[in-house]
Amino acid sequence: MKQVKKLKGHKERLLDYLERKGKITTALAVKKLGNYRLSEYIRQLREDGYKIINVTKKGKNRYGEEVRFDEFVLVKE
Repeated sequence: MKQVKKLKGHKERLLDYLERKGKITTALAVKKLGNYRLSEYIRQLREDGYKIINVTKKGKNRYGEEVRFDEFVLVKE
């Protein structure tokens, strides 16, 4: 029988990205991973035992207005 390669889901791709880069924002999740439900997959990873913290950052949006956003950081113990 032909072996079928299991495709990675959003959660697995997110974990791979966090293990390589260490952090991610919602904008990066959409751009790099096509993931529009980042907070749900972060919740699932936390439930699986991964320690992920939120760091509030400040930046500017496309209109030059100051905004706040969360950066999710994987804590490696």
